[in-house]
Amino acid sequence: MTSVPTPIPSRTQYVLEEIKRRILTGRFTPGQALVETDLAAQFGVSKTPVREALKTLAGTGLVVMSQYKGVTVRMVDADMAREVYDVRLLLEPEALKRAVKRGASLDAARDALTRAAQAGDTAERSLANREFHRALYVPCGNPLLGRMLDEVRDQAALVSAVAWATDPSWDREASEHREILRLALDGDADGAARALHSHIASFVRRAFPEAEFDGEFVAPEAQKEDGQA
Repeated sequence: MTSVPTPIPSRTQYVLEEIKRRILTGRFTPGQALVETDLAAQFGVSKTPVREALKTLAGTGLVVMSQYKGVTVRMVDADMAREVYDVRLLLEPEALKRAVKRGASLDAARDALTRAAQAGDTAERSLANREFHRALYVPCGNPLLGRMLDEVRDQAALVSAVAWATDPSWDREASEHREILRLALDGDADGAARALHSHIASFVRRAFPEAEFDGEFVAPEAQKEDGQA
């Protein structure tokens, strides 16, 4: 018999989304303690949905549960940024290249760019930027690849939130987003993938210059042009 995932109760889902939103917009900062009784009072619920929400967030890597320190927002440092962005650099450009090659619709990415440009606050713009990136990799034709990128999506957003708090770079990123989408809409799969790789790498290197990454993205066609095997 096929098992059916148990749905998250509505109160737990509400608390989960609200805590996540506060973490990803910087209201809850890395290292901050998240006390069940305090959160329950803030949200007007019992401790049970708060506890369940925190367990889920621990599973996604946004919070850390410790026997001695309790629950805290995950700290962000160069090692954490490198681990998360290594995954993105390996998978996200490839997913976009596949989406372009299969002629997938990128209307959702275009809509997300518009929402980001019209955003009235940091939280709204951050959400739109996250949706832009997801709209590029989801139609890659490989659901497993999409789910793998979804797994690191929240952690990547946490890195971004910390970086934006110290060095807002919205305009630069918006320009890079427009170029990535332009190449993708033109059907230039390799060019779009290269632009996306450069965009992701340059962001984390600006925010965490001590983070070290492997070599730059090189498309197969570019390798042939350079006379490489």
